[in-house]
Amino acid sequence: MQYSIIVPTLNPGSLWEEWIAEIEMQSIEPLAVYVIDSGSVDNSVAMSIDAEFAVTKIDRGEFNHGGTRQKALSLVGNAEYVIFLTQDAILADSDAIKRILAPFLDKDIAAVCGRQLPNLEAGVIARHARLFNYPEQSSVREFNERVNLGLKVAFLSNSFAAYRVSALLEVGGFPDDVIFGEDMYVAAKLLKIGRKIAYASDACVYHSHNYSIWQEFKRYFDMGVFHAREPWLREEFGAAEGEGMKFVVSEFKYLLRHSFWRIPESMLRTLLRYIGFRLGLMEKWLPLWVKRQFAMNKGYF
Repeated sequence: MQYSIIVPTLNPGSLWEEWIAEIEMQSIEPLAVYVIDSGSVDNSVAMSIDAEFAVTKIDRGEFNHGGTRQKALSLVGNAEYVIFLTQDAILADSDAIKRILAPFLDKDIAAVCGRQLPNLEAGVIARHARLFNYPEQSSVREFNERVNLGLKVAFLSNSFAAYRVSALLEVGGFPDDVIFGEDMYVAAKLLKIGRKIAYASDACVYHSHNYSIWQEFKRYFDMGVFHAREPWLREEFGAAEGEGMKFVVSEFKYLLRHSFWRIPESMLRTLLRYIGFRLGLMEKWLPLWVKRQFAMNKGYF
């Protein structure tokens, strides 16, 4: 299977050495690794060049989650598959790439999402988020399953995702300008044309975030903005709030078993997630300075 890897970078720091090492240990070699760097001032660009990665530099203000990945897609040449990773997603073993490509043996599968495991330093709330969103069972999803799964049917994460290039181009690739959610956007488009999305639970990376309460508010504000600017997702797949309630119940039960004293914090987080999301949905009525204050991806506005 001929594949290439694309990774956007901005000052990945000491983790970058480990990221490169895990790529070089993979049991099947990529045609190329494309690094799209947004103005790093650490030594990551030099390390990438030493590793014989293809480095493209862009201005920091030019970066967009959809547009930058779409530009990178034009670089992959004859690759049949493209794998997107983030700079902080560390492949878990030497067969991670092989396993995320395996579902493509089914010609109807257009994209595959890998499993994200919590880092060693992940707190209990971050651990639960990974366990909830990335279960042990693999699956394949189709458009008609939106009746039961709602928007969850289009779940995909470019922290570790593989695409069949021909299918990705068939739906026009990634959107040029989104605050984030370019992965879900494409997954929904692929499902609509009759393609399938797979989740490969045996293809793993270590990737998690110990977000503060304020950071969670900002992330959910961005999520609301994404849904406000792409209303067709909620119209055709259903609202995201139903899945959110399942997450809240699951988090409560998990904390009850592992860290019950953090339940009040969890309740506050839940409230601020909800407020952030609703404010994001109403972003067109908010002043620009407020949106920049609330957003995690401030450069979008």
